[in-house]
Amino acid sequence: PPKGSRVRKGTSTQEGTPQAPVRSLSEQLSYLHAPRPFKNPAYTKNAGRRAKNVKAVLAQERERARAAAERMAVDGEEQDMDPLTYLSIEAPPSVVPAKHYCDITGLEAPYTDPATGLRFHDKSVYELIKGLTTSAAREYLVARGVNPVVK
Repeated sequence: PPKGSRVRKGTSTQEGTPQAPVRSLSEQLSYLHAPRPFKNPAYTKNAGRRAKNVKAVLAQERERARAAAERMAVDGEEQDMDPLTYLSIEAPPSVVPAKHYCDITGLEAPYTDPATGLRFHDKSVYELIKGLTTSAAREYLVARGVNPVVK
């Protein structure tokens, strides 16, 4: 076909009768202009609200705690109590048992050597523990922060 003989979108092959533009597949499947009944038509975004980062929130909490410390009376009682802050929340002790870790490998340790008190992961580590000297076992216990009493 000669150059320029292609039919363009929106034009007709016959004079005077316009042809409807062909929509692409992405336009046909688009939900852009579909009605959204779940959205509130009266909603307006609060443009004056500014999002704060963690650093700003923590700085405000420190300032609030400092101001509360200044309001302390001479006898040590607070005059008016602020609500709980990030810095003042105290949690009760956990009801989940603490995890124990192997003194040699650092993996979880379900077993404890009765002679030395060292925690171990599996039987290969137990074989190593049985071969340790008393002073070496004591050093492992000191590293864990236990008062070593080796039998």
